Amino acid sequence: MASKGRAWSWDELILICNLYFSIPFGQMHSRNPTVSALAQALGRTPGSIAMKLVNFASLDPAHKARGVSGLSGVSRADREVWEEFRSKWSARVLESEEKLSKLLAPPLKGPGKEFARFPSPRKATTTERSATVQIRTAQNFFRKVVLAAYGSKCCVTGIPIPDLLNASHIMPWSAFPEHRIDPRNGLCLAVHFDRAFDCGLITFSPEMRLVLSPELKGALPNEAIDREFVYREGVSLRLPERFAPSEEFLAYHREKIFLR
Repeated sequence: MASKGRAWSWDELILICNLYFSIPFGQMHSRNPTVSALAQALGRTPGSIAMKLVNFASLDPAHKARGVSGLSGVSRADREVWEEFRSKWSARVLESEEKLSKLLAPPLKGPGKEFARFPSPRKATTTERSATVQIRTAQNFFRKVVLAAYGSKCCVTGIPIPDLLNASHIMPWSAFPEHRIDPRNGLCLAVHFDRAFDCGLITFSPEMRLVLSPELKGALPNEAIDREFVYREGVSLRLPERFAPSEEFLAYHREKIFLR
């Protein structure tokens, strides 16, 4: 039975803050199965979890800029957890995801199943296993947050099927470990656009419009390329609800990865 009148602990607020970044704003209500699952695991009511989610929304600059207001009962602890999470993003992501995985069986449902296995030709050491878990955790969280920010729709095509979407890194995972789980380094792209973006066959202009590489156009005439890419040349990137892509990161992609 859910506890009434119990003070919120730091661990509980960290988990709820994690959930805040992992689901779209429109799904922060007590009927959301993910909200209910966390509430049950914490011995709380779904309504109380939903209220905390909306409290965090009231602290989010992205929602303030859009004129969206949350509840007025934000506590000092809410603010401290929010600032802690935002200032120590990577550490809090790993901490909260680890706590969720231990608390929930199975873990909170969400995209990211492509990272479910990391095969190894030999038995991994403890250090290697720990590193693998951290990588999987970071990748899963990055995908959840990016897809949630874009409403699980490709920012170019609008495709709304999660199994056909990837959370694309603007600045490469391998070269920029400090930005691996920064959602401003992410775009929600359909798998073929994700591949084209990674290969430098497409990019986005400073005005956030789709640009095609001469390398891609060199394959013309081709019906599939014309229909999927040429048809969309110049279209505006659909901006996310929060975590808009960094202009600095996109500039790097245009200058260092895009094939001119």
